[in-house]
Amino acid sequence: MRVTVVGCAGSFPGPDSAASCYLVQAAHEGRTFSMLLDLGNGALGALQRHLPPWEVDAVVFSHLHPDHCVDLCGLYVMRRYRPGRADDPEDPVRIPVWGPAGARERMAAINGAEGPEDMGSEFDFGTLADTTPVRIGPFTVTPHRVNHPVEAYGLRVQADGASLAYTGDTDRCPALLPLMTGADLVLADSAFVEGRDHSAGVHLSGRRAAEAALAAGGVERLVLTHLPAWNDPEVCRAQAAAVWPGEVGLARPGTAYELGERRP
Repeated sequence: MRVTVVGCAGSFPGPDSAASCYLVQAAHEGRTFSMLLDLGNGALGALQRHLPPWEVDAVVFSHLHPDHCVDLCGLYVMRRYRPGRADDPEDPVRIPVWGPAGARERMAAINGAEGPEDMGSEFDFGTLADTTPVRIGPFTVTPHRVNHPVEAYGLRVQADGASLAYTGDTDRCPALLPLMTGADLVLADSAFVEGRDHSAGVHLSGRRAAEAALAAGGVERLVLTHLPAWNDPEVCRAQAAAVWPGEVGLARPGTAYELGERRP
């Protein structure tokens, strides 16, 4: 399994990164299957550095804040109207889009449609449920309901013996334990800074992310992400490093991680 950071800025696109988007790929039926975890503001542009967006096979939303989902509208336009697209109404090619309840209606409203029919021509929407696994191509995706002001899920992705834990947006919560346990890679929300941000039930800090990964046990690699432009990433890393016994990574656009083989 290969995981590529497309965008990792928190809450809004930054000067050097789009908002949240992670490209997860694995072999499937003789080809590479490409799935996106989130597709936030600006991510569709950055995604084009990695593959033609109409070749995306599936999208999974952690939650429905714009910095995690809004560029699905642009993907709809690309899929529906690109020159040379085969348009057979009897055999529509739709890709699965999974997210919290109401994702189809929310995206249609953002796209300016009066109902969900238009986006439904390109996307087959499914609804996530807490701890209920979903099979998507070669991946098993298990959502874990996390601690955020809206319905939100951390996403555990497994394929070929490898496991990725993506927290989405969350504060401390019991769901982080099964989400992270034994993961090859944890992509952890680190939007808050200890001593600066005090709102409960919104985001993790670097320290809280490291504490959660340490409590879960068996985590091979911890990478902090969802960093707003006003954060100093090195402060976030230092706060995590005060707890985490190994190297603390910082997500950066274009960085790719190969999962499935333990490092020596």
